[in-house]
Amino acid sequence: MCAPATPPASPGISSVSPRASSGQLAVDALGALLVILALGLVVLVVVQPLRGGAVRAEDEAAGRIRELEAARESKYTEIRDAELDLRTGKLAEDDHRALDRQLRAEAVAILHELDELR
Repeated sequence: MCAPATPPASPGISSVSPRASSGQLAVDALGALLVILALGLVVLVVVQPLRGGAVRAEDEAAGRIRELEAARESKYTEIRDAELDLRTGKLAEDDHRALDRQLRAEAVAILHELDELR
């Protein structure tokens, strides 16, 4: 058996006009551009928290370093004050030794933590 034949197209009439195909190309290009822009926006939204997290961590570390540096200076001041109290007679030798040992141990702990952060 033979397959039914398709009717022949009229001469000079095509199934797709040139104007329609160029318009379709413009629509396809615009659609592709919109998809690319949408993907770019999605990437920005997804990546933003990751970038912000790194900056926040750096800010937190810098803040902690500033806190520790202030604590270190404060501890040094306490040590000098204890030495002055010993020299002026406000603090007994035994009390000064115990206080000095404690203050210096705290200062060393601060210095160790500073070293770890740097």
